[in-house]
Amino acid sequence: MQLLEYLGTNNQHLLLNAFSMETLNEILGTIDGYIGGSNWFVFALLGTGLFFTLFLKFPQLRYFKHALKIVSGKYDKADDEGDTSHFQALATALSGTVGTGNIAGVAYAIYLGGPAALFWMIFTAFLGMTTKFVEVTLSHKYREKTDDGTMAGGPMYYMKNAEFKIFGKNKAMGKKIMAGMAAVFAFATVLSSFGTGSLPQIKSIADSVHATFGIEHMHTGAVLAVLLGFVIIGGIQRIAKITEKLVPGMALIYLIGALSVIFYNIDNVIPSLVDVFAHVFTGTAAVGGFLGAGFAYAFNRGVNRGLFSNEAGQGSAPIAHASAKAHEPVSEGMVAILEPFIDTIVICTITGLTILSSGVWNEKFENTFQFSEVSIMAQQYEDSQEDRLKLGDHLSEKHEEPMFSGLLNVQDGNITNTLTILHARSIAEDITVYLEQEDGSQVPYTGKVIVEDGTLKPGEQAIVMQGKSLLHSSPLTAEAFKRSFFGDYGQYIISIGLLLFAFSTAISWSYYGDRAITYLFGAKGILPFRIVYVVAFFFASFADTTVIWTLSGITIALMTIPNLIGILLLHKEMKETVDNYWSDFEQEWPEEKKRKLSKEKA
Repeated sequence: MQLLEYLGTNNQHLLLNAFSMETLNEILGTIDGYIGGSNWFVFALLGTGLFFTLFLKFPQLRYFKHALKIVSGKYDKADDEGDTSHFQALATALSGTVGTGNIAGVAYAIYLGGPAALFWMIFTAFLGMTTKFVEVTLSHKYREKTDDGTMAGGPMYYMKNAEFKIFGKNKAMGKKIMAGMAAVFAFATVLSSFGTGSLPQIKSIADSVHATFGIEHMHTGAVLAVLLGFVIIGGIQRIAKITEKLVPGMALIYLIGALSVIFYNIDNVIPSLVDVFAHVFTGTAAVGGFLGAGFAYAFNRGVNRGLFSNEAGQGSAPIAHASAKAHEPVSEGMVAILEPFIDTIVICTITGLTILSSGVWNEKFENTFQFSEVSIMAQQYEDSQEDRLKLGDHLSEKHEEPMFSGLLNVQDGNITNTLTILHARSIAEDITVYLEQEDGSQVPYTGKVIVEDGTLKPGEQAIVMQGKSLLHSSPLTAEAFKRSFFGDYGQYIISIGLLLFAFSTAISWSYYGDRAITYLFGAKGILPFRIVYVVAFFFASFADTTVIWTLSGITIALMTIPNLIGILLLHKEMKETVDNYWSDFEQEWPEEKKRKLSKEKA
């Protein structure tokens, strides 16, 4: 009643103003919660990786050394058919996976689940190495040559061309079902090329460049859109030439920065590793500003971030690997084993150690609050162990603490209500509320702010809230990089890393969308798609992409589900294909067989 009286008949738009995009985002978030964000989806991905790991007898271990030889070109033939080398295909696929997830995703997983989340990311990548091996092998096996002479492949092609014996005598029905799944996968890939590879990536770059160097979002978007257009309009061969140079270069820059943090904080490395492994099955207790996370939450967040870091099972990487020159599919599948290892087990582990050894993961920093991460509790909580446990369980959804609804009273920037404000999963401190003027300046706010079930609804008022709380994503990694031999200059490595990583992801995903468009509409659809991709890339540099991130989660699930079903249905064919590969290999390379036998005898 108090809330309605305050609004009055002329101010009810304050509540309605938050509708539209916010409501759409909530609807999409609810849908994603039933698929990509659900527990069954996580277990489906993990279960598939575990099944093939056991079924194929740990190929990620047995074939790892062989995969390195293939990448080096040792077994290449002059008449191998394809558009790129093994290394170029690997670099293109890596440029799609090594991205903001390696900088921001690891920080986000630790922020949600504590140090134990890093272990589950690594464990997930280990199983993902096998999943990548399977999906790339099968996709490469059924690739096709398009009208323009380039190779096209990916899960949609094995879904269309493979014979799925599980459907029994009714092969026509089986063909129709799999063709439908192929179309769903291809359509979801096109949407995901924007939702994963284009719009959020340029937004991350523009935000980072503006924060670090003060360059306007639109200017960053314009320059990079021109560069992107130059690269992708040249097709896979130009993309491959760019990524084979870009990926090693950006990895080296990032590695130097990360190691400078680790060695600067060398005394904390062993305790950090202990934290990672000691709480794997118990969860992490409240430490510093961190309110704690149980086993289930750490497991779910670690697995979730691990899966979406290396994209194992999603079906995106097989599209890049389909361009590789090879006379049979298994060798390219073995190359794909290296992807999750490099992306997650190496790069993500190094990122995790920088965050943990520097100690920034449970410290509060002065920052501007994102209203989507603010929760206003009805009671006042102390920074005691008992209250931290209550709030930690609340955030982990074990139980609910009472939320505040009503009017937030603010006087000269200070909140006068007796309550607790959570921001970024921590108890916020030293909070000041400002009103942003038309010229961009800020003045302490005096007035009232609407709160509904713990959520701020400022309406048309340009309210800004600042204070101390935990950080997550790239800002957390940037803070870690400051605690290195480079000092404050370490944050520039993150800005440069984000630029290179995100831009390379946009390049690779343009190719994924390109091949999906080819499957759906033929070669005639490629140029229009590339133009739309570049234009959207520019506009996203200064537009709100929140809904796109949520939509991306849905499209990723719509790619992954058909792909997992397909590779599981073809598990027997996969094993036969691997067995045939080794049989043919030993005939072609008898000296390799002799070397193997001599090692076994020794």
